Amino acid sequence: MTVQGASDVYYDPYDVGIDADPYPVYRRMREEAPLYYNERHDFYALTRFADVEKGLLDSKTFISGRGGIIELIRAGIEMPSGVLIFEDPPVHTVHRRLLSRVFSPRRVAELEPKIREFCVRSLDPLVGAGGFDFIADLGAQMPMRVIGMLLGIPEQDQEAVRDSTDRNLRTEAGQPMDVSEHFIDGDQFGDYIDWRAEHPSDDIMTELLRAEFEDETGEVRRLSRDELLTYIAVVAGAGNETTTRLIGWTGKVLGDHPDQRRELVEDRSLIPGAIEELLRFETPAPHMARVTSRAVELHGQEVPEGSIVQMIPAAANHDDRRFPDGDRFDIHRTDGPPLTFGFGIHLCLGAALARLEGRVALDEVLNRFPTWEVDLDHAGLAPTSTVRGWEILPVTVP
Repeated sequence: MTVQGASDVYYDPYDVGIDADPYPVYRRMREEAPLYYNERHDFYALTRFADVEKGLLDSKTFISGRGGIIELIRAGIEMPSGVLIFEDPPVHTVHRRLLSRVFSPRRVAELEPKIREFCVRSLDPLVGAGGFDFIADLGAQMPMRVIGMLLGIPEQDQEAVRDSTDRNLRTEAGQPMDVSEHFIDGDQFGDYIDWRAEHPSDDIMTELLRAEFEDETGEVRRLSRDELLTYIAVVAGAGNETTTRLIGWTGKVLGDHPDQRRELVEDRSLIPGAIEELLRFETPAPHMARVTSRAVELHGQEVPEGSIVQMIPAAANHDDRRFPDGDRFDIHRTDGPPLTFGFGIHLCLGAALARLEGRVALDEVLNRFPTWEVDLDHAGLAPTSTVRGWEILPVTVP
């Protein structure tokens, strides 16, 4: 099937060359093939801001219950209860309401002192060293400590939990991710849940153990053990990976724009806007897959029921129709929020926490390292098809 007319534009989410700099391809897709079809992998793609926003909002037509990743949808795996990012109403509504309790604005705001403490712990030993790695020394450390603290994972076990979660997302270069029934692996958290059942504390695990709710059948109950394991696995994965990529892009993009970095050094009130622009300019989770529940017409073409449609917020966030001169980085933009955290019923519950972590991390980096140069010869992107960002990002500092 060909839906892009005479255009020869080609997009493949597994292509290493495209992934290195996808924005020229995204621009051509927006202009030449706003409804793109990839025959090899059998999926459609939407790249214009208005289309992606509308698609994410229309959760009845573009459903999430078969998985939000092409590989998961293809595998036909039945998602365990509690993977709310891969659920549809009414189950999704119940699970989201339950988890939203632990990411309330008040609770997130109270975390700032601890987030700052974790940044200080990571960054202070690097002063005078002549350089550091934005990922290994900060991006892979602070978010892990924050989500581990929230969940109630002992600090000595947090690195192992992070590494196990990351491994599930890694791919061979140029290949789809290998998925199985154990893609969402909550078993590693079983001992922690058993411990918290006997030793309650002020953490998410304890709160979820105690929470009573009305499920989709009308029964008032507590979460089952399997549901608890799934919840913890989802929070642990989401809390680590995307924020790590945001911190990496902070180092790379501000290294490429020293004039704007200098403005941030001199005026810290610009930091929240800079983080928002970083989230727009380099979207850590570039795409979100959906399945059509019915045939739908898009750009004059019919997309059949049961089709995979890849929504690409990373492309939408560069759409000149929504963000003038969208390929230009500008910390002074006032064009409104990007689609980085999704839209509609699946708007990311951890968005406020990720923004806070990004702001505090940038502030603490600038306190110690007002200038840096990225060592691109020794940098490398993470091999994963679900997020896009740096796995290694060394910088030198004067």
